[in-house]
Amino acid sequence: MIIMFCDFGISGPYLGQMAAVLYRYAPGHRQINLFSDLPPFDAEAASCLLAAYERDFFAPCYFLCVVDPGVGSDRSGLIIRNGDKWFVGPDNGLFSRLQGNDLECWEIVYQPDACSRSFHGRDIFAPVIAQLAAGHAVEEFACPRSLPFVPGDYDDLMRVIYIDHFGNAMTGIDGRAVSHQWQIKIASHCLPYADTFSGQPEGTGFWYINANGLVEIAVNQRSAANVYSLRIGQVVQWQHRN
Repeated sequence: MIIMFCDFGISGPYLGQMAAVLYRYAPGHRQINLFSDLPPFDAEAASCLLAAYERDFFAPCYFLCVVDPGVGSDRSGLIIRNGDKWFVGPDNGLFSRLQGNDLECWEIVYQPDACSRSFHGRDIFAPVIAQLAAGHAVEEFACPRSLPFVPGDYDDLMRVIYIDHFGNAMTGIDGRAVSHQWQIKIASHCLPYADTFSGQPEGTGFWYINANGLVEIAVNQRSAANVYSLRIGQVVQWQHRN
């Protein structure tokens, strides 16, 4: 599988252009669009989502990751390997939350004959990930380098990082290390923990740990984003009950 993970949005030509390159170099590989509507330009938020959602995919698989506000600058491109999972994208913190004891890293040196200064997703990252999926050696495209981050050395992001179709607001908080006795505070609202949507009265707000392990704010059968006027980047806090 080749998995697309980007902030391009679902309208416009960009997803289709990258998909065409993937098909050109790896025509026998299934393409999956995991996220196309990541918060624009926010590599830190994307790093939380990538670490949470890549766990769903069985190896071997190949992630084409493009959240790249520094495109055209001197930032490098990276190939990260975690066992039989491969990740290709910019060196801007996007991969900094990947977990593994044997992570390997390469810096991309691949340069196509024609390369746009503004669309490395199409011209560099897509050809590289597709050819890796097709069986080419990583040494054809990149040189070994040390990891630009220390695995596990990061803090929770205490803010809203994604709002889904239902209006549920994901945060960058790892749900494994929080107490169900805490309340989450956002703006002037303090919300309790709940296990399930169905256990709450319709219209009731709460926080829960979503299916991918992130703390999420929700309202049963309502849009939490609308009810509480939530937005990407909004800060959240914990309210510890006595």
